[in-house]
Amino acid sequence: MILQTIPSPAEGVWHLGPFPIRAYALCIIVGVIAAIWIGERRWVARGGKPGQMSDIALWAIPFGLVGARLYHVITDYHLYFGEGKDPITALYVWRGGLGIWGAIALGAVGALIGARVMGIKVLPVMDALAPGVIVAQAFGRWGNWFNQELYGKPTDLPWGLEIDSAHRVSGHLEDATYHPTFLYECLWCLAVFALLIWADRRFKLGYGRVLALYVMGYTLGRGWIETLRIDDVQMNDVLGLRLNVWTSIVLFLAALAYFVWSAKRHPAREESVFRNPEVAAAEVDSDADSEEGAEDSDADDSDADAAEAEDDEADVADAKD
Repeated sequence: MILQTIPSPAEGVWHLGPFPIRAYALCIIVGVIAAIWIGERRWVARGGKPGQMSDIALWAIPFGLVGARLYHVITDYHLYFGEGKDPITALYVWRGGLGIWGAIALGAVGALIGARVMGIKVLPVMDALAPGVIVAQAFGRWGNWFNQELYGKPTDLPWGLEIDSAHRVSGHLEDATYHPTFLYECLWCLAVFALLIWADRRFKLGYGRVLALYVMGYTLGRGWIETLRIDDVQMNDVLGLRLNVWTSIVLFLAALAYFVWSAKRHPAREESVFRNPEVAAAEVDSDADSEEGAEDSDADDSDADAAEAEDDEADVADAKD
């Protein structure tokens, strides 16, 4: 039997005793873990120290979450403020509503602060993290599936997404299946991830060009996916286009301009990811010396133990004589 539609989950929250386990949050957590793991591997390959991307994440993630929620609340303020609305619900992140542009903007600020504190260059950090971030976005979009939100126009295609009547938007209460924009964006993000990895290996991109390529690739797909959506989010179009479409256009052009400018100004990749390579090298040498000293100390202890054992054996032999 061939599946004719994509079913939506009956629920997106499970309870472990009194504690709710939300699928939306789990999708974000899995995405964050994947982003850190990918970023860590790429950072070490670029010459950075293990663990530094995890430390950067401690700065970037809180900033990114705040930025994501702020962007959503500001651009969709009518959902939380006004007659009959409860402003406190603007804090209910678990109900969904995170704007990727706010996450990227404030997340970058957090990464910038962390990089400055750790003495590493910001642009190599962004280049190392960008592929992992778009994988995180691919995972995060499945949270929309569990919440039955942000879907596209009605469709009778074989991969149409089933939406319960309680989650349908006004004007489409009689339509049962819709474009699964969450799936479109997930697949697009994974394709952009493959592009970033290939381009970085092929052309040795540096000075923020992986980040710029990420922005170009993502916005190119996000723009057309936005045209499919019919949700009540940002329904006040600007010159006939949704706000997110205009945001995608502006960011695409800005990223393209930066990519071209950076390639002309810095054709090669950074020689070092540290702001002060000499200090970093000295720290590495110091760590190596400490490890070598510890090994020498262990060897000396072993020699001392062996000598002591020989003395004990000699004492036993004398006693027998």
